[in-house]
Amino acid sequence: MVRAEILAVAVVAMFAGPGGAQSMDKATDCGYQAEVVAAVQQARKDRVGERQVQQHVAEKATWPENYNNAIPLIAGWLYGSDVSMRDIRNEDFAAAWKELCLQQ
Repeated sequence: MVRAEILAVAVVAMFAGPGGAQSMDKATDCGYQAEVVAAVQQARKDRVGERQVQQHVAEKATWPENYNNAIPLIAGWLYGSDVSMRDIRNEDFAAAWKELCLQQ
């Protein structure tokens, strides 16, 4: 999960800038990020192609629009060769992401 930790730091930093999640508490921010991770994971379970995942996930988004910026980063991680379909089916990446995010 080292790659996930690095990615989590990058995404947290992305939302900490101007116009990001500054006005929102950390738990809410990390919750939205975890929702994006869960949606990308579900897209992979549903066999949505990596090229279509941005549009597919953004169309169903229930989080603030600026969190859609993280979809390509998270998709690159969850669609990468380090993550098998077995892991996609059996692991809760959103919970792990939220835990890492809250530690930042």
